[in-house]
Amino acid sequence: MTRRSLRWHPPRPLVAALVLAACALAVAPGPAMAGPRPTDAATPPGALQQAFSAAAREFHVPESVLLAVSYDESLWESHAGPSTSGGYGVMHLVDLGHDASGGPAALPAAAALLSAPAEQLRTDPVRNVRGGAALLARYERESMGALPSDAGLWYAAVARYSGSPDATGARVFADDVYRTMRTGAARTTAAGQAVRLMGDPTLRPDTAAIGRLHLQESGQGPAECPDELDCDFVPAAHAQTSPTDTASYGNYDTADRPHDGNTIRTIVIHDTELPYDATLQAFQNPATGGSSHYVVRSSDGHVTQVVPTRDIAWHAGNWYVNAHAIGIEHEGFALEGATWYTEVLYRSSARLVRYLARRFDVPLDREHIIGHDEVPGPTQDQIAGMHWDPGPFWDWDHYMELLGAPAFAASEGRHLPKPGATVVISPGFASNTPPVTSCDPSGCEQLPAQPANFVELHTAPSPDAPLLSEPALHPDGSAGTTKINDWGDTAVTGQSFVVAGQDGDWTAIWYGGRAAWFENRGATLAATVHGGFTVTPRGDAPVAVYGRAYPEAAAFPADIPSQTVVPLDATIQPGQAYVAEAPVASDYYRFKTVDGSQPGDGTL
Repeated sequence: MTRRSLRWHPPRPLVAALVLAACALAVAPGPAMAGPRPTDAATPPGALQQAFSAAAREFHVPESVLLAVSYDESLWESHAGPSTSGGYGVMHLVDLGHDASGGPAALPAAAALLSAPAEQLRTDPVRNVRGGAALLARYERESMGALPSDAGLWYAAVARYSGSPDATGARVFADDVYRTMRTGAARTTAAGQAVRLMGDPTLRPDTAAIGRLHLQESGQGPAECPDELDCDFVPAAHAQTSPTDTASYGNYDTADRPHDGNTIRTIVIHDTELPYDATLQAFQNPATGGSSHYVVRSSDGHVTQVVPTRDIAWHAGNWYVNAHAIGIEHEGFALEGATWYTEVLYRSSARLVRYLARRFDVPLDREHIIGHDEVPGPTQDQIAGMHWDPGPFWDWDHYMELLGAPAFAASEGRHLPKPGATVVISPGFASNTPPVTSCDPSGCEQLPAQPANFVELHTAPSPDAPLLSEPALHPDGSAGTTKINDWGDTAVTGQSFVVAGQDGDWTAIWYGGRAAWFENRGATLAATVHGGFTVTPRGDAPVAVYGRAYPEAAAFPADIPSQTVVPLDATIQPGQAYVAEAPVASDYYRFKTVDGSQPGDGTL
């Protein structure tokens, strides 16, 4: 396979879409805590903390163990329904399948221990905490034969609580829980509950006790993963879909990144919209016509690699982005408002991204760690069909913190910005509950109020002003909507913009060629940042914007057809400014057949 370099020419202006378009232990039922549930509006802000203390005493579980397990499962959030793996409440009691030993799943097992209906554990935070404590006590007694007061001796019970059938996955979860116990944690939940875990830096877990669980050990094999992650490799299909046509194939292209010149610059976050097993099956079918490099399972954070990082997975809907990106699918559903991404999924994904970022020198910021919804449409007619996962319920604040790179790390502070300043969107996930509407063929309904990762953009500084209209989604010029897939009137956590104006508590940003307004109450929804690179027209003519950085026709060898480069409809008008990366060299990697048999295949 030949690899020739195209002649380099200075790139045309390219602005990313993110700135322009966008069990055996018998337990008595026991008394429930008196008073309202910790998620009720009238509940005192310390009620959830009291529930943890009471359950720890009742079931003889060290309170630090109970608090840390819950924190690493849910960040002490009750949520409005099941997680993507069917877990409920602050203790993430799973109601699907079986536990790692083949017994009942956590929620029915906990309900049996409490002699309580399972529905109560799904909806009542106090019973949910008691159920989690009862399970931990059962696991500890079965593995250690007693309920010691020393938190360091609960390692096996914590590892079993993970639900992972694999020793690596269970060990990673337990190590995280004990790290939380050593460092401590404190936060206020979306329901206003203030919870604190005091750290104990002297705590030393009995890690050898995990051997009592007799979990399977699995090697990574060819998977490209950090040592601390539970990974395997299940190859995606790379095969013809027509016996007579080598140009009809799936699900990825071979390459030798980054050694062939295809530098890896971006990591794209996706959600699967399918269960984990079904996702792997889809990638093993060449007719799917799509793939990613990795898939993260919701229940235990297990990572499966399906395409080697040297090769180009078909995941972003933009060939230029695909050539320079790694795609990670997360088991979940962007549309399901009550279905939340699990904490163990976030943590496994963050470990994987940190590893990949170190290996390929990808900056850990929101210009390079992006959602599929932030990938630019290659051409104007493709913008409307671009995907919008991982959706409004992906917690970018928390995810970037796990990466060690908070979305507003470079913030100068919270003050209303002046025109020309750069701001990063940071409304705070837990307290930000904008309206979101879900639609299907039978009609539309507004989802329950819940944390989301965006601010609404209006045409004027008023809540009564129409939402911004994205022409690709509203060709008739109608106003934007609160529909979950109407991404043209939202600015997402971590995205950076140049301020176009300020009117009271309302801030305008340059967005898609227009001034877009959001209510920035007390500067709580965006933070002013310093540094960075911005672009603005030098003269009186607008600047064209492109969805891919391909070379001009003259740069292509005679035997390789040039790629038409057409600007998007949006432009940068004189007086406007946008945040952008530093200039990049334009390139095009050609690969048109499954076996590289077409002239020019493998040419960069």
